[in-house]
Amino acid sequence: MNIYERVLNFKNKYPKTIAWRIKSHSKIAQLHINPDETVKYAFACQKNTKSYEIFRTYVIVVTDKRILVAHKRLLFGYFFVSITSDMYNDLTIAMGLLWGKVCIDTIKEVIVLSNIQKEALPEIETAISQSMMESKEKTHD
Repeated sequence: MNIYERVLNFKNKYPKTIAWRIKSHSKIAQLHINPDETVKYAFACQKNTKSYEIFRTYVIVVTDKRILVAHKRLLFGYFFVSITSDMYNDLTIAMGLLWGKVCIDTIKEVIVLSNIQKEALPEIETAISQSMMESKEKTHD
């Protein structure tokens, strides 16, 4: 199953999550998957701190080695962030009245993923936490 199909499944399961142009964003993430990586989880959301900003959709992919954050710009180019287990610090979940936020704290920045249907938050937390713990264990062995 490719990244777009996984994100589409997530969007169908949690339709209140705000996400646009997921096929374009998924293509960028697919470009950066290494041959030795296994995709464990993928979802779409907004990357911003305010819930009323709804035009910055990103696709987030959790692999067995890292977290990928991808966004295809409207006209040309794209944004891509790779978070490896040595850069990962912490994960914070915040639930509001309508949507939730996932804050991924790294050594350099805090990535705020918002406008996520609140029922999806436990699933996202589990996928990211398990993947990062497993990856850290592998690097410390």
